[in-house]
Amino acid sequence: MDKSSVIHFARDQFLYSSSLDSITIMIMAKKGDIAKMELVHGDPYDFKGSNWIYKTTDMRYTGSDELYDYYRKTIELPHRRARYAFRLTDHEGKTAYFSEKGFYDKLPEVGLLFALPYLHHTEVFSAPDWVKDTVWYQIFPERFANGNKELDPEGTLEWGSADPTPENFFGGDLEGVINHLDYLKELGITGIYFTPIFHAFSNHKYDTIDYMEIDPQFGTKETLKKLVDEAHARGIKVMLDAVFNHSGYHFKPFQDLLQHGEASKYKDWFHPHSLPLDEQKVNYDAFGYVASMPKLNTKNPEVKEYLLQVAKHWILECGIDGWRLDVANEVDFDFWRSFRKTVKEEKEDAYILGEIWHDSMPWLRGDQFDAVMNYPFLTAILEMFSSETLEPTEFAEKMTKVYHMYPHTVNKAAFNLIGSHDTPRILTECQGDIKKVKQIYTILLTFTGTPCIYYGDEIGMDGGQDPGCRKCMPWDENEQDRDMFEHVQTLIALRKEHPVLANEGDLLFVHIDSEVVMYKRESANADAYVLINLGDNEKELSIEECVGASLLYANPETSFTDTLSISKRGFAILKKEK
Repeated sequence: MDKSSVIHFARDQFLYSSSLDSITIMIMAKKGDIAKMELVHGDPYDFKGSNWIYKTTDMRYTGSDELYDYYRKTIELPHRRARYAFRLTDHEGKTAYFSEKGFYDKLPEVGLLFALPYLHHTEVFSAPDWVKDTVWYQIFPERFANGNKELDPEGTLEWGSADPTPENFFGGDLEGVINHLDYLKELGITGIYFTPIFHAFSNHKYDTIDYMEIDPQFGTKETLKKLVDEAHARGIKVMLDAVFNHSGYHFKPFQDLLQHGEASKYKDWFHPHSLPLDEQKVNYDAFGYVASMPKLNTKNPEVKEYLLQVAKHWILECGIDGWRLDVANEVDFDFWRSFRKTVKEEKEDAYILGEIWHDSMPWLRGDQFDAVMNYPFLTAILEMFSSETLEPTEFAEKMTKVYHMYPHTVNKAAFNLIGSHDTPRILTECQGDIKKVKQIYTILLTFTGTPCIYYGDEIGMDGGQDPGCRKCMPWDENEQDRDMFEHVQTLIALRKEHPVLANEGDLLFVHIDSEVVMYKRESANADAYVLINLGDNEKELSIEECVGASLLYANPETSFTDTLSISKRGFAILKKEK
């Protein structure tokens, strides 16, 4: 038994709760090392004489990555407190007890065990319930649809008449989105995520001039109110982008500091290294090295109060349902804690989503964000389908690692994406192979989390790295891949009709073939199986546990009777009722 590989802490993804009367406990151990993992647990004050009263329960194996096996168990807490340890048995029958103080041959006294002293309601993580059932659609407003040509800025080009650049404009606006809400409804979308819509200089609007005004190119507050109302009438939520890490060059406080230097009352709104400011040397903190995006000092009480008023204003004025937080990891924790308190006081079930590309556990403890953009999910997808550097087994291992990075309660609200305004289009990443894209969407829309579609991907749009991924949406159906549209539409409908394909139950990868990805979705009422054939040959698969299942959806060349005949680059979704 390799004791050095056993990992557990009484916090974060290793100990969490989604209710006041239960907790979930997770532990990691060296891959293949442990034959049986058990949880020994009880109330810290429950004694009979001098003997502690406890239970021993088998922990459930929930997957493996390249180094570790993972185990989880949910237990009831009648009195909201617990002490616990682990009993490990190796393949030779040797046992050991693992507690907070280390390993023991026998169960140590209660005071040496892992502890949950008391579970307070404020410590129970809970993302808005509606999020787990939401399918998002990301819109880059300048390129989605032009609904009011009177708003077009000077020099606006004809829709789709040129390749996108960092400087050109095509006149996309909020009225254009309103005009196409029925298209989103038809697709099955229940949430829109907008990149910034506030007054800004650029076409991407991440360089804010005024946080309290809609960009005149996009419309007015009244236009946004109408859009939100029309979206809500169709069962669609609306989330806006908050750029609070930095402002734009033309933001009035920054202009004041440029002009007045040491005498400016906004000196402490930013992070100048020296004064006067020098835009060539960029002697102030900025987003990256972009001189036109000066970093805001969110520790300054005036800046903090201003930005919190912004967060509150758009919920009160227009009824938005959430905030996506740009460059969230570069803003201090204290600000985000205040941000959460402010937002939740105005709208308890507002969704707070952080843009963080790496391990985000410090932001997901219930006091800051509800979720983060799941870029590790995207990385694994690209490594298997685009660069083809992952085999199915390696993909399963990497995804299992991603799946265990956070509490399962957090996973249900994770914002899963396969492309955005910051990445090449998924069709381009797949070298134009639409079969790969269909397989990717099959995974995206049957995985734990809340999936997001980047505008146009559902009709086969292509495009390289920014600005190539920001083309105008083609509205002529002759320019759209309607077969791809129907594939995405079908998957969304299946996700809604069969909760086991969404966030009901757990997920476990299953090895079936060296060229096939297979995972099982398991709930109290049903099991579902998703299979993706990455090989260049048809696969005949006899899957014992799928006996009695029905075929929910597959590509036309795939069939299921006693065995599953899955075509090359094919996919299949099976379901078995319990």
